[in-house]
Amino acid sequence: MNAARRRERDLAADVDLSVAVGPLRLPNPIVAASGTFGHGDEVASLCDPAGLGAVTVKSLAPFAWPGNPPLRVTEAPGGGMCNSIGLAGPGVEAWIANDLPRLTDRGARVIASIWGRTVDDYAVAAAPLKRVADRLVAVEVNLSCPNVEARSAVFAHACEPTSAAVRGVVDALGGAVPVFAKLSPNVTDLVSIAAAALDAGAAGLTLINTVMALIVDVETRRPKLGAGGGGLSGPPVKPIALRAVWDVSRALPGTPIIGTGGVTSGTDAIEMLLAGASAVGVGTATFADPKATLRIVDEMRAWCARHGVRNIQDLVGKLEG
Repeated sequence: MNAARRRERDLAADVDLSVAVGPLRLPNPIVAASGTFGHGDEVASLCDPAGLGAVTVKSLAPFAWPGNPPLRVTEAPGGGMCNSIGLAGPGVEAWIANDLPRLTDRGARVIASIWGRTVDDYAVAAAPLKRVADRLVAVEVNLSCPNVEARSAVFAHACEPTSAAVRGVVDALGGAVPVFAKLSPNVTDLVSIAAAALDAGAAGLTLINTVMALIVDVETRRPKLGAGGGGLSGPPVKPIALRAVWDVSRALPGTPIIGTGGVTSGTDAIEMLLAGASAVGVGTATFADPKATLRIVDEMRAWCARHGVRNIQDLVGKLEG
């Protein structure tokens, strides 16, 4: 190893990657995004979760759910992915019994993600998590779900249902675990919905979920995905995610935000921090490379060393303009 590389290695070793995300204290900013790391140790067997800030598991309902018909995932232009998994999962109780132990045994800091079709579903999904609060760092409320009580409108598309679902979860947990609201970019006034989630007791936000999209099969003249439309993720949505984080962090200063969407490199993650995120979610990149999250941690450390940044927390919200 030449002198320049030794110096860069030594400088990188001195970089403090630890971050505060509201009440959370994480060893680095990288969080595996929900739906991309599995329910338990599926990806953890290939990517050491102890090396990440946290792992958000695939969203869970209070009941087992089979999800949508195939095809569930397809490629999208620009290196993106379009999915319509349909939130398939074993249900919260089965997850606690079978999946959570395997994940925590590997040293993961776990964020449980929950969903429901009614406000009561969210509260019912949250309640069992109170029993295992000592094995969780947070609960994420996935609000990008059709709301049966509002004629299938998505919870996160309006202030009132967002507030009701978040409040139900906060009350069910009774302060045992911090709550983060995962919001949709498919709205005209994200700031007001973010404020509603925080007013209802959310400790922070995850921005963003996927962007509504459609992939067409011209040979069959049908949508490629079995359920029709789906959610676009990956590199094409990064500018949308950055704008969401930037807008919310400026309008609601000090809000803890896990910035998520299109992050595939350490530089992408640095951009998200500069825009105002306190931590950075990595999702679609994991499908191409199960160790992408660990690589991004290393790339962030190297970037900080090259730019004389000793503490990565100093970059949060430092985008000028």
